[in-house]
Amino acid sequence: MSEQMNKNNPSGARKTIQDKVQVLINEFQNEVDWEARYKLIIDKGKRLPALEAHLKVEENLIKGCQSQVWLVASVDPTTKRLLLKGDSDALIVRGLVSLLLELYDDQSPSDVLKADLSFFEKIGLKSHLSPSRANGFNSMIKQIYNYALAFNYLNNKNN
Repeated sequence: MSEQMNKNNPSGARKTIQDKVQVLINEFQNEVDWEARYKLIIDKGKRLPALEAHLKVEENLIKGCQSQVWLVASVDPTTKRLLLKGDSDALIVRGLVSLLLELYDDQSPSDVLKADLSFFEKIGLKSHLSPSRANGFNSMIKQIYNYALAFNYLNNKNN
């Protein structure tokens, strides 16, 4: 995901989570209705690189999701930034995974931990997901937060 972001940002300057949130808010506000917003989410899912088969294992499955969702995290040894990959077997959920990766991939774990998640309500996403999808979405966010918590601890411990 990080390579793709650098292609979209030729200046090479890393966008903050808040910068990325603003881009997403603008994208959603530019769509006239929720049918168009769902299409936007699905299109993001279609563009998400497939997760390698060897990573689609039980330990990477997100509990609490109706569909199968895999999230994998590592930390860049040089920059200490969180590197995320993900996938799902359901197209709309794959789009939700893509939204989260768009925001949190290649960010410092401490920035992920400080991130304001209220924008999901501001764009109306949570109110337009079925209860089971909203539960799964919350589980994905919680897992990313847990990854950030663990890597933040390790980054601080190794300094």
